[in-house]
Amino acid sequence: MTHYICITCGTQFAQTVEAPKHCPICEDERQYVGKGGQQWTTLPELRQGHRNRIDSLENNLYGIGTEPKFAIAQRALLIQSDAGNVLWDCVSLIDDDTIERVNALGGVSAIAISHPHYYASAVEWAIAFNVTLYLHAADRQWVMRPNPCIQFWEENKLELQAGITIIRAGGHFAGGTVCHWLAGTGRAGTLLTGDVIQVVADRRWVSFMYSYPNYIPLSAAKVSHIVDAVAPYQFDRIYGAWWDAIVQTNAKASVQKSAERYIKAIKGTD
Repeated sequence: MTHYICITCGTQFAQTVEAPKHCPICEDERQYVGKGGQQWTTLPELRQGHRNRIDSLENNLYGIGTEPKFAIAQRALLIQSDAGNVLWDCVSLIDDDTIERVNALGGVSAIAISHPHYYASAVEWAIAFNVTLYLHAADRQWVMRPNPCIQFWEENKLELQAGITIIRAGGHFAGGTVCHWLAGTGRAGTLLTGDVIQVVADRRWVSFMYSYPNYIPLSAAKVSHIVDAVAPYQFDRIYGAWWDAIVQTNAKASVQKSAERYIKAIKGTD
């Protein structure tokens, strides 16, 4: 029995004797099946040619990303905290070297994921560090590897610990979440967004989409809901899903002005 991993989205599946015939996450209109058709790998195979890069991004924040790039190629974020480190989002690869280096940084006390495209091998990570994996209940159907380590939460926000709060923003997925880190950016506040709020090429701006690879826009109402969800929180910086996806400063104003620009365009009023 093997936990197969989809090569296109990086999601690890429940154990099966043979590779699954389908990946529901990739067959959904927000994602895609690769040009070569559905393909699979496994953790032992992934470990042969890949490694995880772990870099400091700012005081008490580390990025974890796989090299060479695999699947969607997002990188996870590790928040260091005296109350226990929090892993935000996930990658498919986990190996002994990664576990050793993460433990040297204080380990992991909880894992939370922004949305199903980044579920990756999160269950494998949760088992390795013996912690709870927090997923929003609205996205329960997209869990391809059920496990008792998963805690589904249903509220609009969940405080993992003092100063670290996950917020249901919706948008990209019904249970799409972002993470507010109060102590980040020199206590000016930091927002970790995956691509629920997408940092774009011009780092002064962000955007919002239902599907990024298939260019399906999000409705104006859902964009407004995302902005309203993060409005009560102070943040000067945003970390998106990739290494260089960072709004370095004035991030809250960037979200507001980006939403206004987006809504004008989608309504045809610009």
